[in-house]
Amino acid sequence: MIINRANTRIRLLFYFWFCTAGVNVLAGAAEISGDPEIVPNNARLETLWEEGGFTEGAAVAPDGLLYFSDFAQPFDARPARIMKFNPYNGQVTVHTADSKMANGLMFDRHGRLFACCASPLGGKRALVEVLSDGSLKTIAGKFRGKRFNSPNDLVIDSRGRIYFSDPKYVGPEKMELPSMDVYRYDPDGTLHRVTSDIDKPNGMNLSPDGKTLYVAETDNGTAQIENNPDAKMGRMTLNAFPVADDGSLGRKRVIVDFGDQVGIDGMSVDEHGNIHAAVRSKNRYGIGVFTPEGQERAFIPTPDLPTNCCFGIGEQSRTLYITAGNGFYRVRLKVKGQRPPHRGWSTPQ
Repeated sequence: MIINRANTRIRLLFYFWFCTAGVNVLAGAAEISGDPEIVPNNARLETLWEEGGFTEGAAVAPDGLLYFSDFAQPFDARPARIMKFNPYNGQVTVHTADSKMANGLMFDRHGRLFACCASPLGGKRALVEVLSDGSLKTIAGKFRGKRFNSPNDLVIDSRGRIYFSDPKYVGPEKMELPSMDVYRYDPDGTLHRVTSDIDKPNGMNLSPDGKTLYVAETDNGTAQIENNPDAKMGRMTLNAFPVADDGSLGRKRVIVDFGDQVGIDGMSVDEHGNIHAAVRSKNRYGIGVFTPEGQERAFIPTPDLPTNCCFGIGEQSRTLYITAGNGFYRVRLKVKGQRPPHRGWSTPQ
């Protein structure tokens, strides 16, 4: 089988999907630093779990439990899965044993879990709902009759509209769509391409008022590294799009241009509109906290490559949960998290 012959190569290339060429893993994390209005003096990164292969997609549920994606390493050793962390007793359990390469995760205002399933190694290449028993229900797998490239990350607004990115970083699958874009799935079942103005969209989130969509542009220069070993990295930026009342997007504004660094991955937003983003630079790993204008206010180092983050809710609303390397971490901050679907959720006891 072609997949079997390509497995060793795909393992390495899949790492590029998340890491991008030219990055070295740091041996440890430095001290947390930044604006004291965000970071308390005694802030420390706490290890919750380090038994995964490669973690992603942190998301909080209405009951306060945390979910995250875990890919095996080597990536064909077992299926990718969705894990569940209980902050009240510290237990980590498997929610979905075979997630079909689920990456970004998020709960909507009704408590339903949605995921972006990527392409390699049997990935579903679709936006899906993850049901309470862990099974998957496809919500959208094609645009105008052509399969998605490799859905990556998503954010859901207070009206239940799902914005998701569709890049392609690696894998033998051929692209059916001509570009890598951002889409919006509406509650009435309609699907819209909302922008093609990002070369390769990655992580994303919304401002607290829902009027700005933030999109990471993480362009490693190719859709299939195995066919283009000399690919040159493209734009590495953090961008903001105004969101109209009908869900359409206005003109792109570049907030941060990371230049020849690796840029960012997943992100979360706090109550004041600061963007907490997984920074994947050549010089440091961690969560950078940026203002809506792009000024860095704090930096939370991680011991390995960070991929995503989210705030808890209720008593955990000032706690930022982080996926990085093979683990799951958290840090207590002074600011509360804010995500649109949480409005109307009851506070967990």
